[in-house]
Amino acid sequence: MQTKLTKAVSTAISSLQATEKLPQDLKINFQVTRSKDKAHGDFACNIAMQLAKQAQMAPRQLAELLVSNLPDDGNIKKVEIAGPGFLNFYVNENLHGEILDSVLQQNESYGLSKKYSNKKVQIEFVSANPTGPLHVGHGRGAAYGATIANLLAAVGYQVQREYYVNDAGRQIDILTTSVWLRYLELCDENFNFPVNAYQGDYIWDIAATLHREYSDKFLHHTQQWMIDLPADEPQGGDKEVHIDAIIKKAKSLLGKDNYEIFAKCALDTITNDIKDDLALFGVQYDNWYSEKSLITNHKVQEALSTLEKNGHTYEKDGALWFRSIQFGDEKDRVLVRENGNHTYFASDIAYHLDKYNRGFDRLINIWGADHHGYITRIKAAVEALGQDPTSLNIPLVQFANLYKGGKKLVMSTRSGEFVTLRELRKQVGKDAARFFYVMRKHEQHLDFDLDLATSQSKDNPVYYVQYAHARICSIFQQANVAMQDPSVISADNSQLSNQHEKNLLKLLEQFPEHVLSSAEKLSPHIVVNYLRDLANAFHSFYNEKDNQVISENLELRYARLKLINATKIVLYNGLNLLDVSAPQKM
Repeated sequence: MQTKLTKAVSTAISSLQATEKLPQDLKINFQVTRSKDKAHGDFACNIAMQLAKQAQMAPRQLAELLVSNLPDDGNIKKVEIAGPGFLNFYVNENLHGEILDSVLQQNESYGLSKKYSNKKVQIEFVSANPTGPLHVGHGRGAAYGATIANLLAAVGYQVQREYYVNDAGRQIDILTTSVWLRYLELCDENFNFPVNAYQGDYIWDIAATLHREYSDKFLHHTQQWMIDLPADEPQGGDKEVHIDAIIKKAKSLLGKDNYEIFAKCALDTITNDIKDDLALFGVQYDNWYSEKSLITNHKVQEALSTLEKNGHTYEKDGALWFRSIQFGDEKDRVLVRENGNHTYFASDIAYHLDKYNRGFDRLINIWGADHHGYITRIKAAVEALGQDPTSLNIPLVQFANLYKGGKKLVMSTRSGEFVTLRELRKQVGKDAARFFYVMRKHEQHLDFDLDLATSQSKDNPVYYVQYAHARICSIFQQANVAMQDPSVISADNSQLSNQHEKNLLKLLEQFPEHVLSSAEKLSPHIVVNYLRDLANAFHSFYNEKDNQVISENLELRYARLKLINATKIVLYNGLNLLDVSAPQKM
């Protein structure tokens, strides 16, 4: 109905333009929205107020012209002009049954649209440093990003899903050195493991793999590399200085080729583990992009040259700086340090330039909430590169807190004390994890109740929605009727007249607009809330004693089977967008 009303308003505008009552060069961008207050109709549109200035007439006068030029439509009962010029649409309730024919005809494509079919969007998400397994915090970004990708594809976007692999820089040196130190311990060397090294058991596993293959080939006794090391934090020193000194020793003692053996084994092991974890979580990528390739393919230099050509760099104290203040940042940023090494920021600029060079109309970076301070500078860089900064969206995903038995679980990545995404998936299942992760707005903190996620009760939202789908399948089995039975497909919609049936019909009709809204707002929770409302409406319908589906009245029986069949289709389509299964039995 929302689409029909939008088309009707567009037709009215075209009619007025054809008779020269409205100018031809109007900039039109409007939406028909569902009214929150039924006293104001079923749908509302503020197009008259949007176009009044361009049309050089009062909003209410324009509204009257629009109403008088709306095409005849049996779905529209009446249109009222409210306030300064709102168009309030009232639709005929007795026509809602027509939606069943649309749902059954379109089946799995119901809810999809081609509104943005000429647009290309790239979504970069998770992109966790390959320095350890994915934990539950990464899981929320993964579920959110994958669902956003599904939603945008559902409304016509050509979507590319990308993972940016941070396989260069200091954190990789810390990882490599951490593996080497554990390897030395496997060679029976004894020393105090650095505070700032990676502590998790996965470091032991990688080291053991190398030790099995190379035995003691890379052994350097403790006294060879401990000499003259600055003190670590427990001894009153600086943990950062301490680990950097060990990294330098490791590179010197191992040499470039042997050091690379440790680095490659660590990176490959963890990256492959991340790929496996995400695949089992239902998250697939079209591209894995290496940060290191930005250097080897000279893309960093290309980006710096572009900024310099555009007049947005300067040199100071031996370093190259970006004039970030000119674009709203709080201070200018270093691109190349005085030692000649480029910064992470320079790599990020190069990465974004390459994205635009690949021809995307829109970029979406899904970052953790701790990256909030980074948004302004990266948007400043995008603008300095000559791109439209509004084409880059950066939703920030808040942290997820795990609760079990009413108690919050404490996690720390560097110390190795965290719940991995794999552990979470095994404990609650992929479906519950995916559903719970997108159940709240992404900018809100999420309290993930493990006990609730595994419970089989109506309090568990994913169970409640899935159970509605399974229950409908069971009803068809009991009725011994196929869902595509001609008697179901051609059933008389007018048989559906009570309030529970009307509630379901209205909700079914709303599904496409919720999908579109969820995609445009990058808000999967809109679809989640819709599915919960639909499941609740179905269970309420089913539990009402007067709504027996397998009625002795055959016309009513087939009409209700048609109604719940359409409900099943929409439940399936909605769950599919979330990559949550729709079981036939529970």
